[in-house]
Amino acid sequence: MQGADPLSGREKAYEFLKDTILADPEMQGRFISEQDVANQIGVSRTPIREALLLLAAEDLVQLVPKRGAYVAPLSSRQISELMELRGIVERYAAERTMTEGTVPLRGMQELVERQRFLVEDARQFIDVDRQFHALLVAATGNELLTKTYEGLRARQVRAGVVALYRAHGRQQAVIDEHNVIVAALESGDVEAATAAITAHLDTTLKVLLNG
Repeated sequence: MQGADPLSGREKAYEFLKDTILADPEMQGRFISEQDVANQIGVSRTPIREALLLLAAEDLVQLVPKRGAYVAPLSSRQISELMELRGIVERYAAERTMTEGTVPLRGMQELVERQRFLVEDARQFIDVDRQFHALLVAATGNELLTKTYEGLRARQVRAGVVALYRAHGRQQAVIDEHNVIVAALESGDVEAATAAITAHLDTTLKVLLNG
């Protein structure tokens, strides 16, 4: 009897495109080479095309006739809407977990410590940044909310890496802002925690919009 089936070609392509190609800020404003992606992950071009159709349905790429899949730069509106939605979800998560005593303090503290060793690696730094916030959302125990937040992943990582390149010293600022959030969560002060989350997201938004 065979074991569990591995990811299908389409699933493998979808995950790679979403987590690697679309998360790369250098891909903004460029077309995706189906053949290059196929070569990188060892599949044919057919599952690449199928995956791109799924990503187009999520508005993560634009399919241009005779040209292929285009990765449009995030617009000011998209960035603002992303931060607005993140704020709504993350503030709720803070309130919910503090009320129920499920704040994942140790995990969040460990992720901040990991970031200290990744200040020279923007991509990994932002992936840990995403994990920091996602851990708080997951701690609500609301699976639908967690899944919805996970759907922001590609945009979140893309925007985060761009912010690091646009503001000198942004990595240390992010670490400091994360520490403020953790301290507020640990204190049990809901108002301080939600304010810290708002300040963190607002600062990132300003960096992204003003460069």
